[in-house]
Amino acid sequence: MSATDIARLAGVGRAAVSNWRRRHPDFPQPVGGTPISPVFALPEVETWLRDQGKLRELPVEEWAWQQLRAEAGDDLQLGGVLAAAGDALVKEHAGETIPGPSAAPSAALSPGSGAAEAVADLAAEWGASPAFEFLLGRYWEAQGRRASATPPDVAAVMAALAGDAATVLDPACGTGELLVAAAENGAARRLLGQDADSGTTALATVRLALRHDDAAIRTGDSLRADGFPDVLADAVLCDPPFHVRTWGHEELTADPRWEYGLPPRLEPELAWVQHALAHVAPGGRAVVLMPAVVAGRRSGRRIRAQLLRTGALRAVIALSAAQHVWVLQRPEGGTPATLLMIDDADQETIVSTWETYRNDPEHDEPGVSRAVPIIDLLDEDVDLTPAPHLSATGSERTAERFLETHDRLATLLERLGGLLPAVRPSADQEGSPSVLVAELARIGYLAIHQAPLRRDQEEVTGDGQPLLTAEDVIEGRPASARATPADGRWIATRAGDIVIAAAAHRFAARVVEGDGALLGPQLTLLRVDPERLDPYFLAGVLGSSANARTSTVQTTGTTGRVDIRRARMPRLPIEEQRRYGVAFRRMAEFESALRSTVALGEEMARLLADGTADGTLVPAPGEVPVHWPSI
Repeated sequence: MSATDIARLAGVGRAAVSNWRRRHPDFPQPVGGTPISPVFALPEVETWLRDQGKLRELPVEEWAWQQLRAEAGDDLQLGGVLAAAGDALVKEHAGETIPGPSAAPSAALSPGSGAAEAVADLAAEWGASPAFEFLLGRYWEAQGRRASATPPDVAAVMAALAGDAATVLDPACGTGELLVAAAENGAARRLLGQDADSGTTALATVRLALRHDDAAIRTGDSLRADGFPDVLADAVLCDPPFHVRTWGHEELTADPRWEYGLPPRLEPELAWVQHALAHVAPGGRAVVLMPAVVAGRRSGRRIRAQLLRTGALRAVIALSAAQHVWVLQRPEGGTPATLLMIDDADQETIVSTWETYRNDPEHDEPGVSRAVPIIDLLDEDVDLTPAPHLSATGSERTAERFLETHDRLATLLERLGGLLPAVRPSADQEGSPSVLVAELARIGYLAIHQAPLRRDQEEVTGDGQPLLTAEDVIEGRPASARATPADGRWIATRAGDIVIAAAAHRFAARVVEGDGALLGPQLTLLRVDPERLDPYFLAGVLGSSANARTSTVQTTGTTGRVDIRRARMPRLPIEEQRRYGVAFRRMAEFESALRSTVALGEEMARLLADGTADGTLVPAPGEVPVHWPSI
C-alpha cells in the first residue's frame, strides 16, 4: 500500500503520514516501490496504526481495495488480481461453477483469502457491477502515468454521436470505457472489443460480463491480427493507442482496408480511422478520438481529401486544443456537400448540433459550429481544424456593447480614488509586540483548518456545492469549481472566515463574505473569535511580505503549501484592530475594482477592434491623434 492508502486507512492527509515516518522510528519500513513513491506491507501498517490508536473503522469499499492491493504485492500484479476478483464476481453473479470469463493467466485469488472475502462483502452491499467499477477506478488511480483510460465525459459524447446502434465494436477497447458508454447511452445489444494488452482485455471482459448479456472481448493487435475480420457493426467507437509508431506499416502496405490511401508510417491515426470504416456497415458510423494535429499534418492531407471527397468524413469536433473527435460514415448514395465543424466541449451542444446538422446541411452558429462546404476545404493543406472555418460572432451589438463597457469603465474609474484607504505614517516607528498564529490557536482565539489533499478528492464533480480553489483566493473571485462532499473531511466556509492560498511567488489571505462554499485543495482556513480578533485586520497582516515568506513552503514550480502557524500578527486591542480592519477592507475593495478595471479595459480594446473591422464603430469627430511611446 502507498502513503496515500495509509492516509485513507487512518483518515488523515498524506502529509501526516510523512510526518509519522520522520518522527516515529518504529514506523514500518517500505517493502518496495521507489524512494519517492514507497509501498508498505498492509499487516505491518495495520499493526502500527492499531498500537498508536490511529486505526479507524474503514468503509467496506476501502477495506476491499486495501486487501486487494495487499494480495497483489505490487502494482504491476494488481491488474491480474483485480481481474481474478472480478472473475469470481461473474461466477457468483451468474451462479456458475465453471471457470469465469478470462482472468489474467498468472492471476490467482484464493477463495478463502482476505481479499476474496472483502470483495465479496463489497459486492453483497453494493452489487457486483458497482463494486467492480469502484475497484477498477482505484486501479486506474494506482497506475498513474503507466496507463490511461478514455475520460467518462468524452466516452459519453462519442457514444451519443454513434446513435442507437445495435452492434458496437471497439478495436482498441482498453478496459471497455467506450463499450460501457454505448450500453448506457444507446440501444446497443451486442458489444465487441479487442485490445493488444491481455491484462486490460481481462478487466474489460469482467466489466462487460457483469453488466451486459452479449459481449465478446478478444486479445490481439487489431491492425495486424483483426479479431473480428468479418464483422460489420452499426457503430465503431475507438480511442486508439496513437503513441505506438510501430503499427505495422511495412507488412500492411497492400492491406485492402486502405481504401482512402496508404497511411504514412508516422500517421497511425489514419490507419485506425480506415480500420474503423472497414468495420462499419453501410450507413453506420465510426466515431474516433483523434489528436488535434492530425487535422493539419501535411503527410496526411491526401487521405483527408479522399475522406472528404467520398463523404466518409461527416464531422470534426474540437473538444480541446489537443483532442478532436471525427465522425465518419460508410458512404451510401449521394456525397454530402458540407462537413460539420464544432469547436465546443459541451456534450449537450455537440449532440444537439449534430442532430440539427442532419436536418439542416447549411447550419451555421457563429463562433461555435458551421456546415463548411467541402469544396472550401480541398485546398493545398486540407486543414480540418474547426476554429479557422467558423463564422465570426455576430456584430450587430458590437457598438452597443462598446458604449455600455465604456460607461461602466468610466464609472469605475471615478470610484477608484474614493476606495483608497486613509492611512498615514506612524509616529511610533518601533511597532507593537507580535504573537504567532500558532499561539493564537493554542489559546482559542482562532481555529486552523486544512482542506483535503488534492489526491483525496475523488468527490469533485461538475455539480454540487461551490468549491473555492487556490486561484479563486489569489484572484479575489467567487468560487469557480463545484464538489459533492462525500464525508466529514470537507469544510464549509462561513462569513468572516479567512482563507489562505499560496502559488509561485504569490500569497493571498481573503475574508469570506458569505456562507456555504467548500474549502478546496491547498487552502488553509482560519476561523476567528470576532470578539478577540478582527478578521480583516488579521487577513491584511497575514498578507505581509514577511508572513508570506515564513508561511509559504514551495512544493513545485507553480504551487505552494501554507504553514500559517509560523505567521505573526501585532498584539493590538480589538478596537484598534477594527480600525486597521476598515483600511484593509477598503484596500481589498480597491484591488477588486482595479481588477475589474483591467478586465473592462481589455474588453473595450477587443470591441474596438471588432467594431472597426466590421464597420460598426468610427472615431468621434475631432479625435486627436495619439503619439505612441516607443518600445
